[in-house]
Amino acid sequence: MTYVSFKADRAYDFTAIGRLCIDLNANEINRPMEETMTFTKYVGGSPANITIGMARLGRQTAFIGKIANDQMGRFILDYLQRTGIETGNVVTDRSGAVTGLALTEIKSPTDCSILMYRDNVADLLLEAGEVSEALVAQSKMLLISGTALAQSPSREAVFQALQYAKKHGTVIAFDLDYRPYTWTSKQETAVYYNMAAAYCDIILGTREEFDMMEVFEQNPEHSDSVTASKWFDDNAKIVIIKHGKEGSIAYTTDNKSHRAKSFPAKVIKTFGAGDSYAAGFLHGIMQGWSLEQCMEFGSAAACIVISSHSCSDAMPTESQVLQYIEDCNNGKITAS
Repeated sequence: MTYVSFKADRAYDFTAIGRLCIDLNANEINRPMEETMTFTKYVGGSPANITIGMARLGRQTAFIGKIANDQMGRFILDYLQRTGIETGNVVTDRSGAVTGLALTEIKSPTDCSILMYRDNVADLLLEAGEVSEALVAQSKMLLISGTALAQSPSREAVFQALQYAKKHGTVIAFDLDYRPYTWTSKQETAVYYNMAAAYCDIILGTREEFDMMEVFEQNPEHSDSVTASKWFDDNAKIVIIKHGKEGSIAYTTDNKSHRAKSFPAKVIKTFGAGDSYAAGFLHGIMQGWSLEQCMEFGSAAACIVISSHSCSDAMPTESQVLQYIEDCNNGKITAS
C-alpha cells in the first residue's frame, strides 16, 4: 500500500533545512577524549547527513541553511557541491557567527559521546525571509529536523518552509533529532516539536524523543501505538518509533504496525545510525517499496555507517546497501 504520494514534476526529489556543522571524529578510538590527540574532519549535522545519504542513493537533492563566513563554512559548501547537492539556498552569514563543532569520543563500540560547541553558530541564524519558496515548490519532499527549531530566527525559518511545503503539496518528513543542549527546557522543546509535527506526513524518532514530546500528554505506559495515533489526527501518514537494537516499528493510518528484521554489524561507533536509517528509509518510500523493505534498507544503511569511522563520508550507495543485505543473508557478515 502507498501511504504518501509525490508530485512527479519536481526538479528535486529531496530538500532539507537546518544544521550544517563540522564533525571532528576521534582517531584514537577505545579511549576517552581526555587522551585523544587527533581527529578527522567531516561535514556533519543530521539534516546534512541525511541529504548526503539521499544524494549517494541517486536522489536529486538540495539544502536550505546558513554557513559561517570562515574556512569551515567554505569546507561545508564545497563538500555539498562535490556531492551533487544544490546549494543555491545555502546562505553565508555576514554577522561574524561561527561554524558549529561536534567532537566525538569513541571509548568502545557501545560507549560513544559527542561534545558540542554551539554558541553563536551560523546555522541557527537562518531567517524566514531567506528560505526560497521556489525551491520548496520544486521539491518532492522537504525534511526538517529538531535542532533547527531550538532558537530564533532558525525556528521561524523552519515554520516558513513548512508553510511553503503545505502550500505547494510537498511531502514533509520530520527527523526529531533532539539535542538537549540546544534547548532551555523539555517544555519548550515539546511545544515547538508538537507544533512542527502537526504539519508532517512522516515522523521519525526514538522512543525517548517521542517521550520528550509527550511531557504534556497522558501516556504513562509509553505506548508506541498511543504515540502514533495522536499524529494521525493531524497530517501524519507514517510514524516510525525506533528502539535501538530492538529495531523499529512503523505505524500507518490504516491502524497497522510494521516491523522488519535488523542486520548484524561490526560496530565502530554508534552515532550516524539514525541519519543513515532515515536516508535509506525515505529513499525506499520514494521508490514505492513496501514499508518492510524500506525499513530493512534503512537498517542495512545504518549498519554500514556505524561500521565506519565517519558519518557523512560513509553514507552508502544503493548498490552497497543491497550488497550488504545479500552478504548478511548469506552469513558473510556477523555481529562484532
